Amino acid sequence: MDMDRMPVLIGVSEVTEKVDDPERGSSPMALMLEAVRAAADSARLDPARLRDLDAIAVVKSMREFTRNSPEALAAELGADRAQRWITPLGGNMPQYLVNRFAEEISLGLHRFVLFAGTEAMATGRKLVKAGKKPDWSTPSTSDPDYLVTDRPLWTEHEKAHGFFQARHVYPLFENALRGHYGRGIDEHQLELGRLFSRFSEVAAANTKAWYPIARSPEEIAFESPQNRIVGWPYTKYMNAMNQVNQSAAIIMCSAGFARELGVPEDRWVYLTGCADANELWDVTDRQNYFSSPAIRTMGREAFRMAGRDVSEVDYIDIYACFPVAVQIARDELGIAKDDPRPLTVTGGLPYYGGAGSYVLNAIAAVVDKVRENPGSLGMATANGGYLTEHALGLYSTEPPPPPADGDAPWRRVDPAVYQAEIDALSRPPLVETANGDAVIETYSVGFDRNGEPDLGLVVGRLGEASDPMAPRFIAQTPLDAELLRTMTSQDCLGAPGRVANDGRLNVFRPS
Repeated sequence: MDMDRMPVLIGVSEVTEKVDDPERGSSPMALMLEAVRAAADSARLDPARLRDLDAIAVVKSMREFTRNSPEALAAELGADRAQRWITPLGGNMPQYLVNRFAEEISLGLHRFVLFAGTEAMATGRKLVKAGKKPDWSTPSTSDPDYLVTDRPLWTEHEKAHGFFQARHVYPLFENALRGHYGRGIDEHQLELGRLFSRFSEVAAANTKAWYPIARSPEEIAFESPQNRIVGWPYTKYMNAMNQVNQSAAIIMCSAGFARELGVPEDRWVYLTGCADANELWDVTDRQNYFSSPAIRTMGREAFRMAGRDVSEVDYIDIYACFPVAVQIARDELGIAKDDPRPLTVTGGLPYYGGAGSYVLNAIAAVVDKVRENPGSLGMATANGGYLTEHALGLYSTEPPPPPADGDAPWRRVDPAVYQAEIDALSRPPLVETANGDAVIETYSVGFDRNGEPDLGLVVGRLGEASDPMAPRFIAQTPLDAELLRTMTSQDCLGAPGRVANDGRLNVFRPS
């Protein structure tokens, strides 16, 4: 067994910059470089050694600031020989990078890699408001190479009906989960407030959080002048915050190269278990809207690899773009609703900050925790799309158990093996042109910035709602403010009505 090829994380960092004067704000590249240098310092590594990197991967920003950010970063570091990649925009991508490159390091394909991400949307927004256009671009003659294919998250049929903005789609899952739990609207709303109040308490104690403010359950759960409804049932305080200036970086290498670099072993953190899995891709293809076979399968595989159990995890960070992402992941991973462990180490995307590369920050925070407490176990989960793409990592200062065959220092099950289980799941057929009697499977109501409802989305079934294979359709409701407000105050799950196609869209009218 060649233990020199054991993958280890040696350097991590998180950067948050708050400036009142946007003219003094750092560019996205400056923030990313600050994070990279801080990660090198975390590893007790001479930054000049970054010239020896053999791979650099940048997580795509919410607002890309230059044509080829991996090329620009490599040039700043003098890493001329490094392969350069960009990932699609997706919350799962940072953990995916760690999982994928850990395997490639163990196979001898790489020995020294860097992952980084950045966002300066808060500064950029202030500059635009001041009538200035930030120019943070760097010269390039080529577009970046994508590490994985940038796959569309919606079909044309879904987009035509308004099923593409996250603030409208995630509430579909939330309302379905409320029905699955058997809760009334107000009861569930307060539970969401309680859930995210605990996240805000963690953020309040975190000097790197964008909003270090502890909020009460009621303050988060219910509408107020400061807390408008965005996509019902979500208030502003339940939405990921992406108007931030944040960056993060992770340095990984083989154990053998870590020794060559002179990195002390007390800096080493091992990826003891990991997995990646995708849900049935299209939102309209899901088995239901209250569970996640992908998260369930991913958790099974990661903990099996580590030879551990979720009850043994000391530090948890569950991806928290919206409350339903936390609740479904918690349930599928086997964490009880009343588990006393915090479900975040950062404060979560609504309070810590929601840059596109957030999970780099979360992993860095988890790594710091397990370093502070040798022998402990940390977990980070990651979610991209609409509960679509998932990744999970388990971290410890203790090395993972050797693979059963004993011929490699580190090995995971090929994700394609268990992805096939998920892809083979049955799902209801979708009818694109729907007409007839129908019932609501789940729904959401969008609101404008003035607090007026401006969109009603319905996932429905033709025929009997009790039939899990009854044909599914998607539709909009009539744009009727009274109807839409009624749908937020009266439970419409399972409500009957009629759907009709008007030649362009399906329109559902409740009875």
